[in-house]
Order: sequence, then C-alpha cells, then structure tokens
Amino acid sequence: MAGDGIVRPVSVQRRQFLTVAAATAAAPLMLKASSQSASSADKAATGRELHTTTLVVNGKNVTVTADARTTLLDALREYVGLTGTKKGCDHGQCGACTVHVDGKRVLSCLTLAAMTAGRSVTTIEGLSDADGPLHPMQQAFIDHDAFQCGYCTPGQIMSAVALINENPKLSEPEIRELMSGNICRCAAYPNIVTAIMQAKVKMGS
Repeated sequence: MAGDGIVRPVSVQRRQFLTVAAATAAAPLMLKASSQSASSADKAATGRELHTTTLVVNGKNVTVTADARTTLLDALREYVGLTGTKKGCDHGQCGACTVHVDGKRVLSCLTLAAMTAGRSVTTIEGLSDADGPLHPMQQAFIDHDAFQCGYCTPGQIMSAVALINENPKLSEPEIRELMSGNICRCAAYPNIVTAIMQAKVKMGS
C-alpha cells in the first residue's frame, strides 16, 4: 500500500488532526488568560473611586467629578479649564502651580482637589476682574519686566500677593527668603523683588 497514493493523504490528515487537537487543547487556556487580562483591565477602568467635589473657584461654585486622587492643579486645568496655573515639576519644588486657598498660598500639585471642597480657591485668573484694572502685583511685574518666558509668573504673582497680604511690612531680604520656593529658570529674581516692593506699597494704601 506504500505506493498506492494513500499514505500521503493520511499523513497530511494526521498532521492537521494533531494541529487542530493542540489548538483545541490550548484554546481554554488562552481564553482563560484573555479573560483574566480583560477582567484586570475592566477592574482598572471601573475600579477607580470617583469623587464629586464642589469647589469655590474665583468666587464661583464649580462641581468636579474625578478620581479621588486628582490634584487641585489637575482639577483646575483639566476639569475647570483654568490653565493660568502652571504645571512645572509636579513635585512641589518649583512653585509654578501656586494658588490661594482661603487666602493662603498652597502648591496645587500637592493638594488633593477633594481637600478644598467648599473652600475659597483663587487662581491667577481671579486675581483681578476681566474687564477691570490689573491687580497691583500684576501691574508691578509688567512695570519692572519681572518675567521673561513667563511660565513661572502666575505662581510668582500668587505667592507674592499672599505674602504681602499676610505681612505688608516685609523687608526686601525677607521677601527674597519667603519667595525662595518659587523658581524662575530665566533668573529674573532682582526684577521680581523690585516689583513686589512696588506692589506692596499700593496694596497697603
């Protein structure tokens, strides 16, 4: 029978059978792995704890529904649409994200949005009215060219305003020390201090 043309077809069928059998045996394992992977993905997607927080931003109530771990910085930029507050290092080291919470300066990248529920949050956009004059600190920064690229400027201004509101009698050395947490990569520090010194006079009048 070796030469009757039957052996080859039988051999092919046997290989096909073995291939199908192996695939059939492996299918449940692959399906299980796929199911476990999908389950993990679903859990990651649906297992996030969403938290609804009502913020008082620049005098207006804003409701944000987001991951409970969302920072105030991300809530302001991504959910409220106020992008004046900048994300610099995102580790609390540069001061670019400084905002006011109940009048005190805070680093919004290190503050959870949920922690500020019902409290007054002020950003650079709310420092002065859109159709009114600039805040004295904003104007002083312009007058003294206290910025170059401008990326750190919102944080610098917010930090400076809070400092002067807390103590309008700060000396120049004290201002330099208390503003040290706000980094300017363009090194406009002398002009920044000069601007703050000018603004504190107008803020106190």
